[in-house]
Amino acid sequence: MKGEDNEMNKIFDCVIIGGGIAGLQAAIQLGRYKHEVLIIDKGIGRSTLCKSYHNILGYPDGVSGEELRGVGKKQAESLGVQFYKGVVQSLSKGKDYFTIHTDEVTFSAKKLLIATGIMDNIPPFPELYPCLGVSVYLCPDCDGYEVKDRKTIVIGNGDVGANMAITLLYWTKDLIYINHGCTEISGKLKEKLDSNNVAIYEQKIKQVLANESQIIGFELESGPIVKANRSFIAFGGNKVMSDLAVPLGVKVMDNHHILVDPRTKMTSVDGVWAAGDVVAHSEQVTIAMGEGSQAAIWIHKALLDR
Repeated sequence: MKGEDNEMNKIFDCVIIGGGIAGLQAAIQLGRYKHEVLIIDKGIGRSTLCKSYHNILGYPDGVSGEELRGVGKKQAESLGVQFYKGVVQSLSKGKDYFTIHTDEVTFSAKKLLIATGIMDNIPPFPELYPCLGVSVYLCPDCDGYEVKDRKTIVIGNGDVGANMAITLLYWTKDLIYINHGCTEISGKLKEKLDSNNVAIYEQKIKQVLANESQIIGFELESGPIVKANRSFIAFGGNKVMSDLAVPLGVKVMDNHHILVDPRTKMTSVDGVWAAGDVVAHSEQVTIAMGEGSQAAIWIHKALLDR
């Protein structure tokens, strides 16, 4: 960030926390309104992991999160949006503006947009990461189509993974469930899996087998290798990144998603908006884009009123 000492003393029209899809779309809209905007981003969000989104208008062959973020940042910068790579430690609200405390620098803003997203619970096998969005998936609404009539392995834990396998029966009948977490599957779900001939392995994965972005299979602790060229991950326990908002008085749901006005995307705290996966909705890139734009429109209206 250029001229950092001067920027520390500036009161931005809006600071956006999170440089993923929702945050970037909001920044582009606000930049087009000629507002002074700063995005603070750690650079490790959910969209950094996906190697290919396939359900976005204009990208029938897929587009990576990295590419979307790259072109989004370039577009935002062309509109005067500034970026700071760092970790926000806390937020506070004063009489006229908000203070954003990062790990090294403090910023001020008239309005805040929280677009901090979700971090998925992915087991710590490094071989999985190059496959995400290409041959290994997390969201059946996004990527169920990608396993249509294909042999598919669900890796997960207990009922969470069982429910994923049942959901995927819409797309394929050739399913295997590896209950890596080894939590017991409830009786009714077990019966449904059995009645649909879903093979179940109740043991941990020893090794993930992959060739760069192509999943090959999983070697289990007891020795057998289970093979398929498509897989879904379903462990539950995803982390909703709303912790920063709570001390401001922002209302969150029991599952930690931020509550917003469905029209304006403003939270329960005046001057604070939220958009993207941190808000309760279907976790889709296209919806995150829409929410980012919608929040930006109402932030602009609020700035004009101010």
